[in-house]
Amino acid sequence: MINQKRAYLYAGIAIFFWSTIATAFKIGLQEINLIQFLFFASWTSFLILLIINVYKGNLKKISDLGLKEIALSAFMGALNPFAYYLILFRAYELLPAQVAQPLNMIWPIVLVFFSVIFLGQKFRAISFLALFISFIGVYFISTQGDPWSFQVKAPLGVALAAGSSIIWSAYWILNVKKGGDETFQLGLNFFFAAIFISLLLLAIDGFQNLSLLGTGLAVYSGVFEMGITFLLWIKAMKLSKSNDRISNLVYIAPFLSLIFIFFLVGEQIYVTSLAGLSLIVLGILLEKIRLF
Repeated sequence: MINQKRAYLYAGIAIFFWSTIATAFKIGLQEINLIQFLFFASWTSFLILLIINVYKGNLKKISDLGLKEIALSAFMGALNPFAYYLILFRAYELLPAQVAQPLNMIWPIVLVFFSVIFLGQKFRAISFLALFISFIGVYFISTQGDPWSFQVKAPLGVALAAGSSIIWSAYWILNVKKGGDETFQLGLNFFFAAIFISLLLLAIDGFQNLSLLGTGLAVYSGVFEMGITFLLWIKAMKLSKSNDRISNLVYIAPFLSLIFIFFLVGEQIYVTSLAGLSLIVLGILLEKIRLF
């Protein structure tokens, strides 16, 4: 019982920080450009993961890596976080935070279909229902408060926010097929991604027009998007009697995120954002049901 309470505590802390990330993205990207933001976030995440890997004694695994494994890790790093966050950050530039954040959440549904195609997992009829419900949610969110206009506002931003889920799902499919220690693999991916974003930053505009707030929020995102929170979440999963008890809690984060967006970003929250987010979460939870 004590371990379960600790699991809820660790999960709650991780969920709290994850719920602040959309706000950090939106405000930070108004202060510095997306390439600069990703540079500081990626290097921060890499350093956090490096510390974790040193603690776990994973660095000795580097000497066992072959050329093929290094190339695959570089490719995976190019997918996530490099391409994934460049696309997602552009969506945040084009859309209100309350729209970009939930649209990105359809990745669990996309992952199900990718798992059927690439991992040979069994197809379940309820997955189509879950997909249909989630995409109704996507429509509601993309109308930005005017669902009866039957018009998607800022279609490029919507396409980027929702499309980023394809890259995220592809990355995790590769991660499953590759196997191995997840923390070590993430560390490698973030190392290569940090190199790629550094080269891109130097090739474009470097460190011009930096702001202290924007840089600070990028570092904050690097720590709490994929750094310390990753460790807290893994710890919660290990302590919990059932992973479902913990994994279902993550869907609190996007609703809590709307509170931060309202008070800190200053966006008036649309009813369609709440309705659409609820439908997306419903679709994800339906897909997890093992009745069909």
